[in-house]
Amino acid sequence: MAKIYFIDVTNRDAVQASRIIMAKLQKTMLNLYLAEMGIHQSEFAFPYVKHERNYIKANLELKEQGSMGSLILEGWCRAIVGDVAESLPTGVRDFNLSISTSDQMIIHKFRGKLNREKVIAEMVEATSYAKKEGAKTLGVNAEDASRTDMGYLIEFAQAAKGAGADRIRYCDTVGYDTPMSIYERVKTLGERVRIPVELHCHNDLGLAVANSIAGAKGAIDGGVDAYINTSVNGVGERAGQADLLGCILALKFARDMDSYQIGHRINLEVAAKLAKYVSYAFGIPIPINQPGVGANVFAHEAGIHADGALKDRRNYELFDHEILGLDAEEPVPPRVITTGEFGGLAGFKHVYEKMGITFADNTEAQRILELVQVANAHTQKPLTDDELRFIANYPEQATKIFTLTL
Repeated sequence: MAKIYFIDVTNRDAVQASRIIMAKLQKTMLNLYLAEMGIHQSEFAFPYVKHERNYIKANLELKEQGSMGSLILEGWCRAIVGDVAESLPTGVRDFNLSISTSDQMIIHKFRGKLNREKVIAEMVEATSYAKKEGAKTLGVNAEDASRTDMGYLIEFAQAAKGAGADRIRYCDTVGYDTPMSIYERVKTLGERVRIPVELHCHNDLGLAVANSIAGAKGAIDGGVDAYINTSVNGVGERAGQADLLGCILALKFARDMDSYQIGHRINLEVAAKLAKYVSYAFGIPIPINQPGVGANVFAHEAGIHADGALKDRRNYELFDHEILGLDAEEPVPPRVITTGEFGGLAGFKHVYEKMGITFADNTEAQRILELVQVANAHTQKPLTDDELRFIANYPEQATKIFTLTL
């Protein structure tokens, strides 16, 4: 039976949202956490953008060294040959290529530059070029697929498949779909084209998780694999995107989902750490009612609820907080270490010794201290213990990540 896979797009789609940003170190830490959690793929960069390149090379090196497990590091490009050609020298070999397909976008965004036929022609040219030049996996994105005529969407997907695409990304770009409509449309796409379908759902109407689950069901029922695009804590453009943990919990605990299988092992015990880190890095508090990790998710006060939960927590809780790596007594913010941009050697060594890390001599310690100082200036936040461990363990890659070149 076909299966469901997760492609997290926090490092691409969320960071391009207005007023939201992550430092390259923080993006790297996110990839490491996603790998630890068992996520299939991270859309981790814009490989044709010059200031991303040292970060990209460092992360690919970490991947080669085995530090990111089976996580696939995939780059996003526009579906034009120029973007792909600019991206290939970085070493990225897994791609998603994107182009708009709805008449709304073709008429009112392209404004005569492209029509339906030219959209397909440009996509096919870029897809064929990427495959010819060694792309290992390749998704083709139909931006605004939910507002695209179904007949044309099928034609577009068939052309993508013929050019070598491994998946078609169905983008509900403005959150237009409902669970019923996306199920039917994606099921039809899977049946007619026989190509795996990605679900890329935005939360403009509050339906991103529901639509992602319904779309994945449509793909599976249509006989093809489903790939759900997510972001951590649902952070993303405008009202956000499908929340990673919310989607996983829905597949594991919602009604009638037993026959829909995730195609890779998920380590849910990383979920709380991941959510808290992304909240910290973005500077966006976790909502009190955030599925799985919100402060009120396992809190009960109303008399009937408290009584029922005390008798059997399953009366009011579908799952236990322990499976998410949550400590009921733990404060929400991650623990931070306050050595940084202006820290000295003695305090720096003390902080690392508390974490069980020592250095061969003061020369080695001084080198790591200098990286820690740069890292603090880079993130403009106190460094977490995991960030400090990363810098000590991977100084060469850290140096690349902190170096921006044009």
